Amino acid sequence: MRAADNKRHGSKWPATSQSGRPRPVRNHPGSYPGAVAYTSLRRRLEIDETALRALLGRYSAGQIDTEDLVEALAQMPYRDLGFARVDHHRELRTGFPEVIFGRGKTPGQVGRLAGEILSHTDRLLVTRATVEMHDAVAGVAPEALYEPAARTITVDRRPSRKRAGLVAVISGGTADLPVATEAAKTAEWMDSEVDCILDAGVAGLHRVLDRLGDLRRADAIVAVAGMDGVLPSVVAGLVSVPVIAVPTSVGYGASFEGVGPLLTMLNACSPGVAVVNIDNGFGAGYMASVIAGKGASPVH
Repeated sequence: MRAADNKRHGSKWPATSQSGRPRPVRNHPGSYPGAVAYTSLRRRLEIDETALRALLGRYSAGQIDTEDLVEALAQMPYRDLGFARVDHHRELRTGFPEVIFGRGKTPGQVGRLAGEILSHTDRLLVTRATVEMHDAVAGVAPEALYEPAARTITVDRRPSRKRAGLVAVISGGTADLPVATEAAKTAEWMDSEVDCILDAGVAGLHRVLDRLGDLRRADAIVAVAGMDGVLPSVVAGLVSVPVIAVPTSVGYGASFEGVGPLLTMLNACSPGVAVVNIDNGFGAGYMASVIAGKGASPVH
């Protein structure tokens, strides 16, 4: 950090502790000296090459361990494209790279973001994508796949994939298909096995009971429904795994574009139900995959 910045923040790069581990910088927990130069919380992070070399030197000398080094490197900055700042280290921190939300962006912006993300990782997911966005992404990744129902664009350049956990995605009706498919594609992209059970609303409860064995084999379940939104509560009362409830904006006037089923799901009487936002198939698929991967059964 520059001297002026040290004076402004009222702190200096600290010495190491008695254990040999560098003490965190005040106001920046988890930061280690020599890793990242913080100029201001409101300004972009800047990497000090000299300080970075010093950090690596400390690692080579055995003064910090691998976990210290990984934590410090995880704080390194993003790539500033002007209209967006791409978080290249999200995969290091969370296990999955940054996802592009297509709505509100131009095809050109999505294409540039895709190229930037793929320059640092082997996989890409774009949600709420259009055909025009797929054309732009295909310009930098010809193998990009577009799923019209899910409105997703995916790229996976990894030579092999190891599946972890089984996610079941159940939806109330055909009108819920876009949201349900988005959840399924997200969970697949995150390396979960996915079993889709479509058009299984509670107006025909036998359709749920016919697939009860499949639901009970899953490590996590995504239940997607509009209208009255009671499907997640019904499913959660029949299984022993978490149910991620997704209200959709499908329904007549009093559903208030998804607010009705959202309130129903938040008031579910069955335990084990967690609720995401209206039409948020991505969030549900992501959460279910994380849960399934942590508690995967050996049989899967």
